[in-house]
Amino acid sequence: MHKIKHGLMVAILFVTSQQVLAQEVFIYPSKEQSPELQEQDQFECYNWAKTNTGYDPTNNTPASNASANQHTGGVARGALGGAAIGAIAGDSSQATARGAATGALIGGVRQGRANQQGQAAQVNSSTVHKSDYDRAYAACLEGRGYSVQ
Repeated sequence: MHKIKHGLMVAILFVTSQQVLAQEVFIYPSKEQSPELQEQDQFECYNWAKTNTGYDPTNNTPASNASANQHTGGVARGALGGAAIGAIAGDSSQATARGAATGALIGGVRQGRANQQGQAAQVNSSTVHKSDYDRAYAACLEGRGYSVQ
């Protein structure tokens, strides 16, 4: 049982150390902490920072989150609105068709702009959350006697 717990802890610490490397954080044990204790502290601080900020750097996927929040239907709404205006402006089916085509084009452009703005906001939000996480992670490690840069 002890070997299983030790093996599990080593695997978790390995994953955590890889996460720390990906974050480009430099950690120096100021109080002569052992490498094993440093790995354990890094893992515990990772969990603490994740819990307190609501941000997990291992699951950071702003592109997929942004695409899930994209607006749809701009082309269809534009086409319907354009067709209605075309029908009012002229009695022919050609006026209605031209209005629908123009409305679809304008609706598509507006939809594209809205999606781009939504993606930019998602990326900015992710950057803010990562910054909060990084500060919390560093504060935890500094509180345990490490120098963090």
